[in-house]
Amino acid sequence: MAAGAFTFVLHSHLPYCRRAGRWPHGEEWIHEAASETYLPLLDGLHRLRTQGLPVRLTIGLTPVLVEQLADPLVVANLEDFMRERREMATSDVERFERAGDPHFAYVAGWYRDWYTHLLRLLTEEYGGSIIGAFKSLQDAGIIEIATSAATHGYLPLMERDSTIWAQVATGVRAYRRHFGQDPKSFWLPECAYRPTFEREGPDGARYTKPGLQWFLEQHGLEVFFVETHTIEGGTPVGKAVGDAVGPYGAVPKRYVVPPPAYVPPTMRTTYLPYWVEQAHVAAMGRNNRTGLQVWSAAHGYPGEFQYREFHKRDGISGLHLWRVSGAGVDLGDKQPWHPDIAFGKTREHADHFAGLVQDLLRTFQHENGKYGVISAAYDTELFGHWWFEGVDWLCNVLERLATYEDVELTTAGRHVRRHPPDDVLSLPESSWGQGGTHFTWLNADTKWMWPVVHRIELQMETIAAHYAAATGDERAVVNQIAREALLAQSSDWPFLITTGQARDYAMERFENHVERFDRLHAALRDGDRPAEARRLAAEYWELDKVFPDIDLADFTRREPAPA
Repeated sequence: MAAGAFTFVLHSHLPYCRRAGRWPHGEEWIHEAASETYLPLLDGLHRLRTQGLPVRLTIGLTPVLVEQLADPLVVANLEDFMRERREMATSDVERFERAGDPHFAYVAGWYRDWYTHLLRLLTEEYGGSIIGAFKSLQDAGIIEIATSAATHGYLPLMERDSTIWAQVATGVRAYRRHFGQDPKSFWLPECAYRPTFEREGPDGARYTKPGLQWFLEQHGLEVFFVETHTIEGGTPVGKAVGDAVGPYGAVPKRYVVPPPAYVPPTMRTTYLPYWVEQAHVAAMGRNNRTGLQVWSAAHGYPGEFQYREFHKRDGISGLHLWRVSGAGVDLGDKQPWHPDIAFGKTREHADHFAGLVQDLLRTFQHENGKYGVISAAYDTELFGHWWFEGVDWLCNVLERLATYEDVELTTAGRHVRRHPPDDVLSLPESSWGQGGTHFTWLNADTKWMWPVVHRIELQMETIAAHYAAATGDERAVVNQIAREALLAQSSDWPFLITTGQARDYAMERFENHVERFDRLHAALRDGDRPAEARRLAAEYWELDKVFPDIDLADFTRREPAPA
């Protein structure tokens, strides 16, 4: 029998950038991630599927990313992007042969063949549908696709529960439209969690605001993911043993807080999922030990000297031709990349990682007598894009673990259904940002944004109440207003401002969505300008084309009544 279970939990997300231009910020973000990460990952997983191996993993695809990857314009631009890269590589072969550099000519030829293969996958194997290729893997039981908030909104900093409801509801609805079933797992944007808490209303009365798990439960979700310290810092509140009624209604059997005589467990570990407060939703924490094997600057696999160097490109074609070479080696001293040697290293590192997973699960079972699970969570774009050989490593890990009798490859939802939690935790407010707090998204550089977001939240509640029965052109206008509200709420904008990665771009995108919201709202309120309102709504829809089935009712006021 297996000692425990393992699942990769990959979080796939990019800022909304459809029709946002090209380098350095814009649609090229999608093109690079799709060609270097999503398509190679699909290729590897489909290969493992044809081998008949019992591989499984959990992959989150945020709704706003799915909408972009499913868009015909984005896909057409992606095909053009890969053809351009293939042509550049072909030209490089000739350039390096003329220069008498056979090794770089070989590497350029490798890239030419690689882009040719990816183009064939996209256009022939997958029929131009990356989302369809993911769907086929989920339908076959190979992967479980997790959803997220519609536009990756930073939920704990939203003032109104109507906003959280709309972000979750819109994300779930988009998932059903693209994947033909209900989602079971949910990636909290930035792993940012809000617990149940009390607050004081304008009249001085106190009322309870539900934790994020309540919103997920209302939409049929079963499990969500949090950072390591969120689980380890959680407060045990009981054991799931019977029926009861909680503050938000009936609690199903086995998900309740028992009598005070119960002695809570002292162990809070990411090797176990936990029910969260009184909700029928479990939380799984990121396993830190396996994470260090990838993220650690000193000991992480991507630092291997033979792996491709991300930061150095050819000055003419932009191809990556060099390898890491050594610790602290200056870009000017990087050595040539050897694809065969580099991809050979992924097999060594996969052997090490698979052995580590096996040892950790065995140790946990031996010390605690429990069937544990390792949730190894990473940004999907780390593999392939940042760590070019990473997709190959990941598939090699799955291939090895599939042969281990004492490790069960699973998905998050599957594990919770087969091994329901025994204990209930109350989780602290947290994120996977700096210091585990909200600082990355709320600081001196971004605090100006949040009053604007909160103002739009309140306006959306008013619009939802006043235009609930709107039809025709009026309904099209209010629907576009709702889309602009969601797009303005993306956590990407404050994140990019704080990190400085694309500060000006992020400010422009945020301000554009707010301006569009305000212009549409003003035209809507002015009954003498219905044609202008409809024209603006159509113009803005063509820019973004996101969430065609948005529902204004999701933005209805949902603040709980005072106690």
